Amino acid sequence: MPRKRPVPDETGSEALKHLKIDDTSSDSDPSDTKPTEHVTDAFLDTICRNSLDFDFEEQCSVSLSTTNIYACLVCGKYFQGRGQQTHAYFHSINDEHHVFINLKTLHVYVLPDNYEVMDKSLNDIKDVIQPTYSTRDVMRIDDIIGHRHDLMGRPYTVGCVGLNRVKHTSYINVIIQTLAHIRPIRNFLLTLSNLDKQPPLVRKLSMVVRRMWHAWRFKAHISPHECVQEIVVLSKGRFGLDKEADPFELLVWMLNTLHGMVRKKKTSVVYETVRGEMQVATWKVQDMLQDDMVEDVEATISTMPFLALSLELPPTPLFTHPSTDDEDKRANIPQVALGTLLQRYNGTTTVETNGLVQQYTVTNLPAYIVCHVKRFTKHNMSEKNLTVVNFPVCNVPFGDLLHVRGSTSVTYDLVVNVCHVGHQGKSAVDGAVLTEFEESPFFAYVRQGENLWFRVHDLQVEPVMPQMLFLSDSYIQVWQRN
Repeated sequence: MPRKRPVPDETGSEALKHLKIDDTSSDSDPSDTKPTEHVTDAFLDTICRNSLDFDFEEQCSVSLSTTNIYACLVCGKYFQGRGQQTHAYFHSINDEHHVFINLKTLHVYVLPDNYEVMDKSLNDIKDVIQPTYSTRDVMRIDDIIGHRHDLMGRPYTVGCVGLNRVKHTSYINVIIQTLAHIRPIRNFLLTLSNLDKQPPLVRKLSMVVRRMWHAWRFKAHISPHECVQEIVVLSKGRFGLDKEADPFELLVWMLNTLHGMVRKKKTSVVYETVRGEMQVATWKVQDMLQDDMVEDVEATISTMPFLALSLELPPTPLFTHPSTDDEDKRANIPQVALGTLLQRYNGTTTVETNGLVQQYTVTNLPAYIVCHVKRFTKHNMSEKNLTVVNFPVCNVPFGDLLHVRGSTSVTYDLVVNVCHVGHQGKSAVDGAVLTEFEESPFFAYVRQGENLWFRVHDLQVEPVMPQMLFLSDSYIQVWQRN
């Protein structure tokens, strides 16, 4: 049964005279000044933390306005303003819900009396709305990874939290998980100051990452709804909600977009982390055919940066032994080692494309190497190469494999492995029906701590052994330099 508002006696009324009462309209900002008194209130025990969810857009549930929004701490609904004639004011009277928090200033008020309440018991709510991290917190964050339970007793792991899928956006979820586990980018987003002054994409992505790494969550999952909507709008529909898109294209777009938004002078934490350089030698096939001495044909040398190394899989065999047994089918799938695919960039292998012969030599390895396994032959992902890529998860000698001068002893460990599930589908003419997995085809293996691995598929998070990483079709890999 809802509590009735207590009628203050003369002493209580006298005390309220010293508090800042604000009858502001819904469009004003009532938080310019701060009250000086420490006030507690009997209504605090009506707060229901199980009803609170701050992952969604700050929008009034009645007027749909996004200005001066307050959250009811009893039912979790959002309302505009707190002065008389505002939706929050009427909600406090009609539903007898009296405790509200401003989602920008984090000040808590009791309505309809309109006085501010300050109590340490509210700090956990404020931390969930706007998690903040000091430099010291970030330095220790990988050392204090642990298992927690939300208010409903559901377990979750700090930094490895499931993301709610909005329609067909598993490709966005895996890229958010990827960026949240590239340490320099993650640390930058965790400690970024003046969020209100940042571009919308940076601000919303930062908030998702902050909540993923928050140690004391009310819920075991996160809805990246605001960040997803900003990606759709900013990309002008290139990445949408109605169908799955290529997560690698999204990753490259995100890295370039974030770089443009946060760069200082000519560089940014994004490019400093994932961008390397390679030298490209190019010959024209026609010139080589006309010259008897191929060695005498001069190459055009150019230097170009790269954000990822695209790995070409060998073509799928045309003829395989028919089999109805799943294990036999798996045995028929060709396999290739990661080191073999990397030979494309070792400075000695030549590649012929579009009448040109090119030779790639990596000259500068970044702190984090992104590898893109090119599994799809068409843009719409209708044809998939099922070749299995074999790789170790730690101490891969990229410097030696790529013959990088001065970096032959450099090794890397795998931190993220984005995979694709589902085999080659039939065309619509065949009447094929998408399975549940094919509607959400992308998931990620992410590493926590030294050697703890988790499989994250939208909301599903489960620990796995490192040996499980080879059983799925790797599509994007992120390697961290030791």
